[in-house]
Amino acid sequence: MIKVYNRSTKMYETENVAGKKYLEWCYGSILGKKATEIFIKRKLFTKLYGKFCDSKASCKKIQPFIDEFDIDMTEVIKKPSEFENFNDFFARKLKKHARPFSLNKDDLISPGDGRLTVLTNIDTESLVQIKDLTYSLSELLGDTKTAALYEGGTCLILRLCPLDYHRYHFIDNGICSEGHKINGSYYSVNPIALKNTPKLFCQNKREWSTFKSENFGDIITVEVGATCVGSIIQTYHAGESVKRGDEKGYFKFGGSTTIFFFKKDTVVIDEDILEQSAKGCETHVKFGETIGKAVNR
Repeated sequence: MIKVYNRSTKMYETENVAGKKYLEWCYGSILGKKATEIFIKRKLFTKLYGKFCDSKASCKKIQPFIDEFDIDMTEVIKKPSEFENFNDFFARKLKKHARPFSLNKDDLISPGDGRLTVLTNIDTESLVQIKDLTYSLSELLGDTKTAALYEGGTCLILRLCPLDYHRYHFIDNGICSEGHKINGSYYSVNPIALKNTPKLFCQNKREWSTFKSENFGDIITVEVGATCVGSIIQTYHAGESVKRGDEKGYFKFGGSTTIFFFKKDTVVIDEDILEQSAKGCETHVKFGETIGKAVNR
């Protein structure tokens, strides 16, 4: 059972995990673990499923998915019948005012929908994946020099479930660098997998870039693929100015994760999120929701 904190109700909710029995088998049983290593984590498995999700035949999955996870379609631009395939639905765009956000330059907004965990005063050589499992920022980026700049900083881990809005956005005005693509496996990023797969983020396919923001300094942004996420689609243009709230990109089908690294003394995260993170509990947030403040120096 995965508990997630709801900031609005100040209550814990049990996550409705898509494919829970499948995940428990893949990462919790001897046979499942073997199958995951031999085939499921491989690019071919994700590629084949991705082709199906790009096909017209996958449209039949859309309405049952909406019903099972109670997705609010009043926020979505298209009607269920208007999607060309399941991936079109999965990367659905929302109506303009579905995710309002603060224009106050000191407010840190969430870059997307998902379940948020925050690490502060980080040791870049021992980042917590989940209790008793760690990894290093230099391994994640493949860049020791850049990683060293974020010692003592803040790390935001935003886990997106299959039912979430799967587009991610810039949190401030600024300029983003070209992305660095790192090939890897396609493990699930669900907590069921995280607690059973050492250095999972460092093993999966991922892309990272540096966002030079006006109010929060240089931020490392990392998009991590997962099982059935064959495509991380970047829609921004490197080197061009962007504004707070502009889209950076989106994921195709599957659960996925975005990770953000802030330098020391640049942000202060809201106390309720920090409290839940210290308990090992994720906090449910939506794109545009204020989650912290800039440190004025």
